[in-house]
Amino acid sequence: MSGGDAEPEGLPDAKAAASPQADAWAGLRTATPARIGLGRRGDAIPLAEVLAFQLAHAKARDAVHAALDAGAIAAALAPRPVIHVRSLAPDRTTYLRRPDLGRALDPETGAALDAAGGPFDLAFVIADGLSATATAAHAVPLLRACLSRLEGLTVAPIVVASQARVALGDPVGERLGARLCAVLIGERPGLSVSDSLGVYLTYDPRPGRRDSERNCISNVHDNGGLTYARAADLLAWLAREALARGVTGIGLKDEAIAQALDRTGTPGRPGP
Repeated sequence: MSGGDAEPEGLPDAKAAASPQADAWAGLRTATPARIGLGRRGDAIPLAEVLAFQLAHAKARDAVHAALDAGAIAAALAPRPVIHVRSLAPDRTTYLRRPDLGRALDPETGAALDAAGGPFDLAFVIADGLSATATAAHAVPLLRACLSRLEGLTVAPIVVASQARVALGDPVGERLGARLCAVLIGERPGLSVSDSLGVYLTYDPRPGRRDSERNCISNVHDNGGLTYARAADLLAWLAREALARGVTGIGLKDEAIAQALDRTGTPGRPGP
């Protein structure tokens, strides 16, 4: 064989190096959505990974700035009554710059809460938060899963809130006369998941409640996150315990997690 056709000695076979067997990161990538072991082309990462990163970044930005379609959520929940409220943030730009306005209820829309006919055991608030994409995708199916596990509790008309932070549930729950308020809200999007939903449960909701007085169930989505069934099981357990004990937050959370998990790590009874 001529010298021009020979493979240089001491260099790895390019095909073998590119094979899955030679990829030491392959197994780890199946266990995490984090960007690890991306490889390289010269001094940069491969073009496919650059484009994937740019797409994830665009999805996160779109999720932050997206508008929640309250009418579509109300239609999906029909015939259950729905009340639409908004915060004092007049637009998305103000909402992002002034978190305090997102926690305050607009009085013009809050009047409808007084006529809801309370008191109630539990009020649900579906809020856009920092990812209306997450709320649009997951709030309705999660709410349905929760309602199927809350037999015997009185539930207020569902509230859909625009330009809302978690604490907006406090004045909403108070106006409804609810003993508990559960806020289903879009979480801050990341570069792995842009449509993750969170649930914040507060006993005796009223303005001034601290974050330490809430229970949080996070990372609810259908891309490797917490399933609707598991999240609903945990919320149902927390709601019943909160009503029985008169507390949510740090006084309930640790014990709730320990007792709600069965031997397989699934909260409560297995869901569909």
